[in-house]
Amino acid sequence: MPGPARPRPALRPLRPGVWESAGDERPGMHVPVRVFASEKLLHEMDDQVFTQAANVATLPGIVGASCCMPDAHWGYGFPIGGVAAIDPRHGVISPGGIGFDINCGMRLVRTRLTWPEVEPRLAELVDALAARVPAGVGSRGFVKLADDDLEAVLGEGARWAVGRGFGRPADLALTESGGCFPGADPAAVSERAWKRGKDQLGTLGSGNHYLEVQVLRPEGVFDAERARAFGLDLDEQVVVMFHCGSRGFGHQVASDYLEDFLRKMPAKFGLEVIDRELACAPVSSREGRDYLAAMCCAANMAFANRQVILHRIREVFGDVFERDEASLGLDMVYDVAHNTAKLEQHEVDGRRRELLVHRKGATRAFPPGHPELPPAYRETGQPVIIGGSMETGSYLLAGVETGAASFFSTAHGSGRTMSRTQARKRVRGRDLKRRMEHHGILVRAASMRGLAEEAGFAYKSVDEVAAATELAGLSRRVARLVPVANVKG
Repeated sequence: MPGPARPRPALRPLRPGVWESAGDERPGMHVPVRVFASEKLLHEMDDQVFTQAANVATLPGIVGASCCMPDAHWGYGFPIGGVAAIDPRHGVISPGGIGFDINCGMRLVRTRLTWPEVEPRLAELVDALAARVPAGVGSRGFVKLADDDLEAVLGEGARWAVGRGFGRPADLALTESGGCFPGADPAAVSERAWKRGKDQLGTLGSGNHYLEVQVLRPEGVFDAERARAFGLDLDEQVVVMFHCGSRGFGHQVASDYLEDFLRKMPAKFGLEVIDRELACAPVSSREGRDYLAAMCCAANMAFANRQVILHRIREVFGDVFERDEASLGLDMVYDVAHNTAKLEQHEVDGRRRELLVHRKGATRAFPPGHPELPPAYRETGQPVIIGGSMETGSYLLAGVETGAASFFSTAHGSGRTMSRTQARKRVRGRDLKRRMEHHGILVRAASMRGLAEEAGFAYKSVDEVAAATELAGLSRRVARLVPVANVKG
């Protein structure tokens, strides 16, 4: 647990929605802290966010700034919503800058169904989704993996799933990095992580993970041209969004390497960090390379997990509506990761550099024309998904050129305003379920305790976060999606 929060640094406005510190608030800071937020969200951020962001600014090799997204809140080592770009030649890699649920991410799927078609069968649909997509702590997937299969999953990611009939080849083009991070090495993964991941493919998990049926109302369209380019072109179109990651596998990978780095930092690497939660290793060291390879394995596990879940969703829709896939649609809009570190090319001080970008609770948001985007989105910019609380709504956005100030990173969700314990003290899960259903949102939850932890009041306003994201020039709003049914772990 980090020490007490220090006083907030004095932040000067750079432009609307962007604030920066002087860069000398903490001994050893190499770069300033840069916060992307509206004035309201800035004042609402807990003081620990600024303490952690300043600590991150002391990491060896960091360039540009230690960045905080509009949804930033206190996390492990880095604030959640923290971004740091590190020069891999003489900098470090830190599991605290990636997170325990490696490649926790969002996937959005559009249908050719409209709300009047779905509403009469919504209860049947959400019951079937809850039955076919395992959720909750310790849930096990329906895909049974032998050791050779798991090794292939870790190396190939979503490509493994599609190759075995769990999806369409077109899905891969609409997944970040084609659904596979290169450089994965299963030999860098511990036996314990191997065991934890073997039975979890195709599961949502618990906490803030969910599967949600949503509707795009006409008033929810901010950018009609981009909405059409993303396949959102029907009045009251029904979509499906889900949020999950690498489950216990990724958690074990992070735990293993944090422990290893803590042991070796002083003696082997000659490194000291201001907060032990920022345990790290040089990117160029054997340990740093091994962690990066193991992290890529966990990222690929998460891509495969979301691909298998999508296959289940398609099966359920086909069974409930008794229609073929062509008429139902169920085409991907995009799958985007948060909780990763990736080698990318970025311009810093007028020079193109390869940087290892840590995104902790932050989403990649490449602009129009970026070479890593699929052809379908070269003119629009990358689709970006900001998930809101299960009581409010979520946003689809697009990357923009001005996102270079954050290494083309943007917010990933609403961001918590209180702990799970505090939320449970304010509401009972069964009462929350009744309230949501009174407001037209059907809920199926594996745990009433877990449901209470995710109440809407425990999160920032997704509308404010999305507006601040656009104000700061990180990404632009395309559409607001309203929940009508939610499956929770």
